[in-house]
Amino acid sequence: MIDFGFDKLALIGAVALVVIGPERLPRVARTIGHLLGKAQRYVSDVKAEVSRSIELEELQKMKTEMESAASNMASTVQQEVDSANKAFDQTWADVSHAASGETSLSGYAYDGSALHPPVYRSPKKNWRLKRGATPQWYKQRVGVRRHAQSGAARVARFRPPSLRPGRSL
Repeated sequence: MIDFGFDKLALIGAVALVVIGPERLPRVARTIGHLLGKAQRYVSDVKAEVSRSIELEELQKMKTEMESAASNMASTVQQEVDSANKAFDQTWADVSHAASGETSLSGYAYDGSALHPPVYRSPKKNWRLKRGATPQWYKQRVGVRRHAQSGAARVARFRPPSLRPGRSL
């Protein structure tokens, strides 16, 4: 690039002062400053565009590498799944053949009930009820009240046996 030192800039300024004159020199200097600013912005825009295109090419290369790695992984996983399915099918065929022939497995009589998986049975709990963490047997032993009781029922419960209705004194 062009190397401008202080002495060269001073020489250019002196020549510009003589040629242009002192009246028009500030306006010309302002115009030259604007043009230099535009040129610098243009150069920086070009540099940014070049760097973006280089980054885009690198990203495209990385994308193709990742896609190839993913396809290789997918094919490997598919091969492993296929081999596991084949092994499972072979084992299932052996077990079903053994069950249909009423043979014994490892010395025990085989009844074929292992071919049917167990059926899920609901625990038949009312899941909408709020339940505490304290077990019911502990509440019964300690005497914790478990049910709400009306006032009349509580009075009837704790009334002495001699005062209960239907009993004579």
